[in-house]
Amino acid sequence: MSDQPTRRIVSSRHLAEGDSWEMSELEYGLIVAHNAFYRWMTKCMAASGMPELGPLEILVLHNANHRDREKRVGDICFLLNIEDTHTVTYALRKLVKLDLLTAEKRGKEVFYTTSDAGRDLCDRYRTLRQQCLLQGLPGAGVDGQALREAAALLRGLSGQYDQASRAAASL
Repeated sequence: MSDQPTRRIVSSRHLAEGDSWEMSELEYGLIVAHNAFYRWMTKCMAASGMPELGPLEILVLHNANHRDREKRVGDICFLLNIEDTHTVTYALRKLVKLDLLTAEKRGKEVFYTTSDAGRDLCDRYRTLRQQCLLQGLPGAGVDGQALREAAALLRGLSGQYDQASRAAASL
């Protein structure tokens, strides 16, 4: 064992003091990964031919395209774990205006489906994702097992953060 102190890579030292400093290090990793992921999505979507879409609109488009099934605002919010439905509603309206989605009102509900143009855009994004991102993973030492384990950890942590946010809201 080394006499050197453990090097901590955190964004907020005041949150990393004492026990469980590793959580602060993980949170910093999440911040950096979140920003890199959002930057990646917008650059890939721009290269796919739609530079005017922001990260939320890209996520909503891909979710609406998922399994080629119609979705309601509540479905998309639930699947993306988004509480602010108005932000998703705004994104859906923008995607409809750009002819990437279609909307059909039935009673009080609006159902959204991906248009042909939206499906084509998602296909172009998928192709670029394969070329620019996925092909580089094996060289970086990232395999399917590591990705599955990371995904399971992130899903578990999202539950912890959701529970903690409910606890904080009740104070």
